[in-house]
Amino acid sequence: MLCSMMTRKRKTGKLPVFLNVYDLTPINGYAYWLGLGVYHSGVQVHGVEYAFGAHERPTTGIFEVEPKQCPGFTFRKSILIGRTDMDPKQVRALMEKLAEEYSGNTYNLITKNCNHFCNDASLQLTGKPIPSWVNRLARLGFLCNCVLPAGLNNTKVRHIRAEDKGYDKKKLRSQSSRFASPSNPRPSLSSCSSAPAAQR
Repeated sequence: MLCSMMTRKRKTGKLPVFLNVYDLTPINGYAYWLGLGVYHSGVQVHGVEYAFGAHERPTTGIFEVEPKQCPGFTFRKSILIGRTDMDPKQVRALMEKLAEEYSGNTYNLITKNCNHFCNDASLQLTGKPIPSWVNRLARLGFLCNCVLPAGLNNTKVRHIRAEDKGYDKKKLRSQSSRFASPSNPRPSLSSCSSAPAAQR
């Protein structure tokens, strides 16, 4: 009896939590098979995808998009990370907590990128990390900065205003918005794109 109680697994949640992975560069078509690549990712729960990107202000860089539809990236795959019992209100509270740590002006491709955010969110939601290959190149870059091409070191996953890109505002209103922490008002609608910081 005692043995069966000790080997019983912890109850998992009912609602699936997915990691949606996107290619940042066409080179990933080859690098993926070597266990490398440069990826953007977002955590999907309750039909909403949460991700992290850069901007120049000290407000949150966490934003919401329709799952598997982050503009500017090529969707690669969706991975079931685990399950959660958090309801939408609890998930929102978690994102508000994470918003305090993940401001847009702290984004760094090597040390604090979208994959780091997804790993933190995934651990809070499911108790499980994201797969290591998703952020492997950032870890290698941290150990040896020469691993990454010089231009890639300056790359940031950036937010762009919907008005600046000509996206359909009505469509974006229901699909993409920057996440606001309770202390900050909700900024204008945004989506994600990838561009070298020097170009913005």
